[in-house]
Amino acid sequence: MKFFTQMKILSKKKVYRFLLVIISTFLLILSSQIIQTQSNQVLALPPSTSEIATGWQNASFPVENFQSYTSGYGYRPSATGGSSTEFHRGLDIAAPLGSYIRNWWGGEVADLSDNTACGTMITIQSGAWTHLYCHLMGHVESSGNQLYLVDQEGGLTLMKGQQVAGGARIGRVGMTGRTTGPHLHWGLKYNGEYLDPAIVLRAMYYNS
Repeated sequence: MKFFTQMKILSKKKVYRFLLVIISTFLLILSSQIIQTQSNQVLALPPSTSEIATGWQNASFPVENFQSYTSGYGYRPSATGGSSTEFHRGLDIAAPLGSYIRNWWGGEVADLSDNTACGTMITIQSGAWTHLYCHLMGHVESSGNQLYLVDQEGGLTLMKGQQVAGGARIGRVGMTGRTTGPHLHWGLKYNGEYLDPAIVLRAMYYNS
């Protein structure tokens, strides 16, 4: 009863301020828990990655003539400007226009396309891993029921279904699709779920 008597003495303004502090504290704790959960999901490598880690020497950094990382995995301001944000499902790696791109891990060319925001794109499947390479030079053309990526100036032709060794040159840094400068957008999926390529690069470095 004493507590309620004291509360009656407080002005409405103080009561509202007290409630606002309680609510704000609750929301802060809740948002921190959500952020931590999302962070753990992003930073955790798939369990079977440890099976591959012993063979990182077979993996290849995907870009020759590396300059810098220009945009990481996660939320960022819209690449086309404005006040909106977008979730960036990959790692942008800047390099001079025409620099060669190397296949990260040996696998099969699963898809080729040049009609999306990714521009000229290669998708390679390596077991449970899917790696995507966007904004390349060249174009995709079909012959019969077969798809080809053709970059005549770079001396490259890639066929859907083709087996490609790790470290092989598969394309060149371009500016096709939605881009503001020459770079490779490199995406990685494990069992169909996107993950941060920077984590894989760090694992390659520490296990090489």
